[in-house]
Amino acid sequence: MAIQSILVLLSLFLLLPSEAVAASVGICYGRVANNLPPIFDVINILKSNNVSDVRIFDADPTTLQAFSGTGIKFMIGVPNEMLDAIAQGTPFFALQWLQTNILSHIFPNQVKYIAVGNEVFLKDPYYAPYVVPAIVNLYQALQHLNLHESIKLSSPQAASILSISYPPSSGTFNPSLRSNLLPLLRFLYDTQSPFMVNVYPYFSYTSSMEHVSLDYALFRAEKTVQDGRLMYGNLFEASVDAFLYAIEKEGFGEMEVVVSETGWPKGGGVAASVENALAYNENVVRRAVSNVGTPKRPGEGLEVYLFDLFDENEKSGNECEKHFGIFGPDGIKAYDLRFN
Repeated sequence: MAIQSILVLLSLFLLLPSEAVAASVGICYGRVANNLPPIFDVINILKSNNVSDVRIFDADPTTLQAFSGTGIKFMIGVPNEMLDAIAQGTPFFALQWLQTNILSHIFPNQVKYIAVGNEVFLKDPYYAPYVVPAIVNLYQALQHLNLHESIKLSSPQAASILSISYPPSSGTFNPSLRSNLLPLLRFLYDTQSPFMVNVYPYFSYTSSMEHVSLDYALFRAEKTVQDGRLMYGNLFEASVDAFLYAIEKEGFGEMEVVVSETGWPKGGGVAASVENALAYNENVVRRAVSNVGTPKRPGEGLEVYLFDLFDENEKSGNECEKHFGIFGPDGIKAYDLRFN
């Protein structure tokens, strides 16, 4: 009887749902500024706020060396202007580039992703034909080092590569991009790597205020938007699901999506304020750490990278581009955002 009781208890235990690991919330460490704190202060800021994932936009050796051994994991960018050289070179050239620019400066187990280019297809189209060839050469280099399973390659794209994004179920990629986009999707699918997209409801709102309400962009809409059987209460989840539908239509329905940038400015533009930045980022973090998922994929953790660690006072473009920083140069938060 005792053995039977133990077996029953064991079977019940095995049927209990295991506690899901929260999706990671990272932060982008942009450095287009002349007033940034010393790198070791940056490390202390991240550690004291339980930030364990960081995106940088180039393989800066000083940054990587300083972070080496800290345990913080990285998404490391390959600048757009390097893509043609890596694409047209040999896998040996890609191997040399990896070793010289990344692996000689930081432990391989701290490199989570290599982001090959950023928003190339629409914002830097000259380099579009080089994205996948560069990724393939880098992948072969990682294979040579036996790191191709632990370090994933992708290429973050702007949300505007969708020609249709509303309603989410109508999500469709811009047909003019398919010649470069489909090989990327095929590579990501074959290597079980995520599709990366930069999602900014702020810009969707400011460019379409006659159609998009501020409350819907800030997760506080009182009414939901129905799309078939699914209900949407905010623009962030609707934007992500539009990509899931678009990817599915191309035949790659099981692919993971990582939000490689998202954020809200606290100044310099319409509806840009500390209060709105906190409201937006707080809701994004809460959904990630609680594995809320999206209406199309409920309960599935969605990995996100918040933009930006600090204000970048030397950025070009609209004034709001300079005001996404969550922390000041002194390490004090601009608003009380928790990362876990």
